Amino acid sequence: MQTLYAGSNPRYFGLRHKGATWLNVVNDQVMGLGGVVVPGTLRDSLFILDAIHARDGGPKPEAVITDTASYSDIVFGLFAICGYQFSPRIADISDARLWPTNTAADHGSLQPVSSHTIRLDRIRVHWGDMLRVAGSLTLGEVRGHDLIRMLSRDGKPTGLGEAFAHYGRIFKTLHLLQFVLGEGYRRMIGAQLNVTEARHRLARKIFFGQRGELRQHYREGMEGHLGALGLALNAVVLFSSLYNDAVKQFAAAGFPVTDELLTRLSPLQYDHINFLGRYAFTRPVAPGLRQLRDPHTGDETDDGEDE
Repeated sequence: MQTLYAGSNPRYFGLRHKGATWLNVVNDQVMGLGGVVVPGTLRDSLFILDAIHARDGGPKPEAVITDTASYSDIVFGLFAICGYQFSPRIADISDARLWPTNTAADHGSLQPVSSHTIRLDRIRVHWGDMLRVAGSLTLGEVRGHDLIRMLSRDGKPTGLGEAFAHYGRIFKTLHLLQFVLGEGYRRMIGAQLNVTEARHRLARKIFFGQRGELRQHYREGMEGHLGALGLALNAVVLFSSLYNDAVKQFAAAGFPVTDELLTRLSPLQYDHINFLGRYAFTRPVAPGLRQLRDPHTGDETDDGEDE
């Protein structure tokens, strides 16, 4: 793909080919709310923030669940200041740190990983600027991916970036504690990510035209193409959900439906979907050529044949 919005990634596209990532927003009812095109396969969480603010509809989400992504302290701070609970699945938690506001307190068994302190004074100094950044992000005046580069200089955070980092450490610490101690919290994250992966499998089955490749060279064309894919996905999910509800009604009426079958019902199953459609080729009732039209009236004449 030769376009500004494509990036190289040998793992997925080979040494000579480029591609783009469709970063889509899916709610807990398996319906797509929108998406953006990301060059290559960048796994930057701030693109997720852009996708949420640019969603096509639906209520504002409270929690944002993602796969393992760049969950830096600044990222947690930006999600929190915009009113979202950022809940990424963490692949390796062995080197994680907890950031209390008071290191003098006794944290029991967590004391070895709680030796760092959140600087609340740095948050207070920049609080006004942090709120203005939140407003710019929410209104779409600045993109999250661009903002992260503005908050650091030569690999080091600026004063405002450091304030966001300390603010984010509050919510990162809460997320880590819930992730480690709350089995239900981990299951919730895993269940939502499984739904997302199942939706992606269904999308690959639907997106067979042009061998599943994006042929547009501009971001608007790509997002229009993938937006149509998202509409088709939502239609399939709605269709399957209606039939799943019908099965549940049969079970309530006494039809022999096992509990195991009910637990396996999912609107993302696609064995019953004919992705290529059905085409009927029937012989016309009265074979032959149609009559010519009168050039003056536009009506068909009684005699004559097509050339």
